[in-house]
Amino acid sequence: MQAALIARFGRIVRPPEKRRDAPWVLVQGVIGARTKTRVSNDATDRLLADFGTWEAAAQTPVEALETRLANQTFPDIAAQRLKDCLLAVIDRRGAADLGHLAEMPTAEAMAWLETLPGVARKISASVMNTSRFERPALVIDSHHRRIVQRMGLVPPTADTARAYDALMPVLPEEWSAADIDEHHLLVKRLGQTLCRPAHPECADCPVRSDCRTGRARTDALSRPLTHPG
Repeated sequence: MQAALIARFGRIVRPPEKRRDAPWVLVQGVIGARTKTRVSNDATDRLLADFGTWEAAAQTPVEALETRLANQTFPDIAAQRLKDCLLAVIDRRGAADLGHLAEMPTAEAMAWLETLPGVARKISASVMNTSRFERPALVIDSHHRRIVQRMGLVPPTADTARAYDALMPVLPEEWSAADIDEHHLLVKRLGQTLCRPAHPECADCPVRSDCRTGRARTDALSRPLTHPG
């Protein structure tokens, strides 16, 4: 699958300067539900520029945070989750700091993150994989989950945590954190271009031969029409 995606889309490698510190990635994830990554990235940068520190953002009234998150799909929910999450980190750590996670095994660190308000498996994996921690954890967003469900790699009803638990053990052992990150970005690109929620373009999909849904759809289209005698 990885080779076929690279052949179609080319390499998608996150440059080192695009890796942010862990609190930034946490905030971006918490406010980013159903919102394009670029929009959430810009909002996270604006928040830090406006407040200077995440501690200051945490002390800001929810209404003021909501105003600053107006471009998010659900600004009211994003604002409340952001405040609750930051206050929880500060309460436990004394500051909006996640440095202690660097000393923890990846699974243990992700479990700690998932006790925070608004944080589930996608965000915990993103904090560990795409931040400067650069740990081997597979980020699974809605595009990624839809594709692996259609391919038959996980059950159709699998949520993100179940998909993660199924896929992590079968990733190549030699893959680095950067390789895992690139795999997610390639699968996401597939979901944004060909394997969309409605009307997937299976005939043009580079991984159709490995996809249960793609094979079934193309086989159906190739069958000759029959007419009643």
